[in-house]
Amino acid sequence: MSLSINKEKIKTYAVSILVPLVLGAIVGVLTTRTMHYENLNKPFLAPPAILFPIAWSILYTLMGISHGMLKWSRLSTPDTEAIYYAQLVVNLIWPILFFSLEWRLFSFIWIILLDILVITMTLKFYRKDKTAGLLQIPYCLWLIFASYLNLATYLLNR
Repeated sequence: MSLSINKEKIKTYAVSILVPLVLGAIVGVLTTRTMHYENLNKPFLAPPAILFPIAWSILYTLMGISHGMLKWSRLSTPDTEAIYYAQLVVNLIWPILFFSLEWRLFSFIWIILLDILVITMTLKFYRKDKTAGLLQIPYCLWLIFASYLNLATYLLNR
């Protein structure tokens, strides 16, 4: 009995972690050809390009772990699922807006929407499971930093 429960738990967490990682990787591959990050005037504190896939991989993994925690413990509800997938979709569209389309000002407005969704998701997760919510704090902090980078990049490159 315990073995089948562990397999189900592993499956729940694996799916929850792989969905954002795989989708993020797909968007990364699609936008890499149009990125031209090295040609942009970058703001103070802009990290090297290599840091972004590392940071996002960690954040997507934490996002998946939190989602898996709620799914496995049956604390996930339609509203937590809706906010989780809404923020994930908005997140995945942002690099297309910023890098591929070069809509830097619109992408700043878009990332503010993402900030709001992720803070809301974090609070909803925290109410269901404190650890699941706390695991989203790095994501919130990174998005605030990314918002600064987005706006500053727009201002420096318009």
